[in-house]
Amino acid sequence: MKRIKLLTAIIVFSSLSVFGQGAKNIKINEVMTNNTASIVDEYDHHLPWVELANTSFTTFSIRGMYIATDKAVLNPNLSVPERVAMMSIIPGGNSSNMGGRQHLLFFLNSSPVKGLFHLTSTIDPSRPVWIGLYEGNGVDLVDSVTIPVVLNANTTYARVKDGSQDWEVKAADAVTPGIENFISVTETKVAQIKRDDPHGFGITLLSMGIVFSCLALLCIFFTIFGKIMSRKQQMKQNSAKQARKNRLEAVHDEDEDERAFPGIVIKKNKMSGAEADDDVYVAVISMALRQYLEHVHDEESGIITLIPKTTKWTRI
Repeated sequence: MKRIKLLTAIIVFSSLSVFGQGAKNIKINEVMTNNTASIVDEYDHHLPWVELANTSFTTFSIRGMYIATDKAVLNPNLSVPERVAMMSIIPGGNSSNMGGRQHLLFFLNSSPVKGLFHLTSTIDPSRPVWIGLYEGNGVDLVDSVTIPVVLNANTTYARVKDGSQDWEVKAADAVTPGIENFISVTETKVAQIKRDDPHGFGITLLSMGIVFSCLALLCIFFTIFGKIMSRKQQMKQNSAKQARKNRLEAVHDEDEDERAFPGIVIKKNKMSGAEADDDVYVAVISMALRQYLEHVHDEESGIITLIPKTTKWTRI
């Protein structure tokens, strides 16, 4: 039983740790406090809004998290129910699942009965604003931002880039609700590289990676090519050795034939490359004996000389 309780505690603790790490990737990304001509809600009303951004590349559910606009929730002496009562809960549904690099926009000064993206947290556009994002336990503050100035109508206070620490006031024609904050249609590629890699480390690593990758590919190619050519050369040398061996064996066989039948040289069939048939040997020896018995030969000792003569033997 103790082991089961310990395992359960470990699983719960691990789940809370994973949840906490995922929640830290959710950031308050852009805020509009005075909306008179910007985007409208489903009822064509201009409401102040806050944009959340998932700065990771994994999906995370923000269901049950809280949005607060009253700094009184920062009081550590508040109980959880007291703090939760001062905040707006983010409702559930598929819309609360934020995909990687996704943005969600919530209307403030509204009511949840109007839709999933409507919250009761209030904002006074005539005063500086503080906004906080809390985890579902109502205790842990995930992210917060204080707008230090009173924003003009239809301008926003936004991060320079999604998830960055730097904020700026965006003009009415540069606000980016629901999309990435940094947009520059006139920026050249050189300027983009300078902005993203001011010290040149990235382009240096990329260049070195390309060079070493090409060298590695060349090394692999020439290694394989060398092995193929070496194998072909070895096969060629083996063929030449086998041919020399065959020629030496042929000469050796002819020498043995000449020693067995002095004065008679029996050649092999060049057309087929095979040895002469046994019948050929018998025929040649028989013809030689016949000529010997008929005295058709020289008187030289130890040498049988074949003299052409028309006989009934067929031409071999």
